[in-house]
Amino acid sequence: MIAVIGDVHGCYLTLVKLVEQVKTKYPDIDFFCVGDLVDRGNFSFEVLEFVRENNITFTPGNHDYMFYYHIKEPSHPIGKPWIYNGCEPTLKSYQGRWEKMNDHLDMIKSAPLIIDHTDCFISHAGISDCFHSFLGDTRPYDIKKIEELVTNELGSDHGILWNRDDLIDLGRLQVVGHTRMFEVKQNEFNNTLYIDTAAIASNKLSAAIIENQKLVEVISEPTNKMDVIKTSF
Repeated sequence: MIAVIGDVHGCYLTLVKLVEQVKTKYPDIDFFCVGDLVDRGNFSFEVLEFVRENNITFTPGNHDYMFYYHIKEPSHPIGKPWIYNGCEPTLKSYQGRWEKMNDHLDMIKSAPLIIDHTDCFISHAGISDCFHSFLGDTRPYDIKKIEELVTNELGSDHGILWNRDDLIDLGRLQVVGHTRMFEVKQNEFNNTLYIDTAAIASNKLSAAIIENQKLVEVISEPTNKMDVIKTSF
């Protein structure tokens, strides 16, 4: 059994409360996150520190990779759009502690883009159905083919960071964020669970409790207004 958390987007206070809720009910559970830890919310630095300190395994989202590439390789096409995508609160959260930024960027870059766990398949935006011909009809799927696809299509609109297409049925539960829902949504047609419940839009942050390819329950925490309230830069 595992807990998978949706897109955090700098909502540190909300994240802490959600993790406390889950731990109260499931003290020994392992935590995962579908990424987009940073940007738009006020506490990206604190979120990354919390994730590191609490051993939360995550798959990076497009915002995490935009952050990484804009700082490390500013000419990289993934990094260029960062200035238009909520970077200001992220930069503000590092004021006075810039020395930690490289550690956090290294953590983002070393995180796996997909997690093929026994309980479910985790990624940020999911595997697009447009790759059906490449992956074929055989199930269980070939994880090596999935890894090849993820690498080759990383910057694509259909890739693991950006995809908003219908998702392919992988033959097991696929858990994703990226596409906002105001409630956790399960699509039984393609066996997909969408868990980004718009914390950054003052809705809530959610954790899906999953065991053996099944959703056990959803635990949510309403967004703390201090995570999202506008502050001067």
